[in-house]
Amino acid sequence: MALSKAKELRELSDAELSDEIASVKRELFDLRFNQATRQMETGFHQFKHARRKLAQLMTIERERQLGASATSKDAIENSEQ
Repeated sequence: MALSKAKELRELSDAELSDEIASVKRELFDLRFNQATRQMETGFHQFKHARRKLAQLMTIERERQLGASATSKDAIENSEQ
């Protein structure tokens, strides 16, 4: 599994971003489950990759939330003047 680039992830739509976050969270759950039941002998690096991708996705999601709130805040300030 190749590591994703943030630039590629930023091109996703909001719905695709949410779906991808859910997918990575499920992947992390499955990895933890396999480790707990001792079904996983190799591939422990997958944890690091999945956690990194989740962090990137959640960061992009938060950037969009902050950008949207800043835009709406500016619109409110401009309408009051």
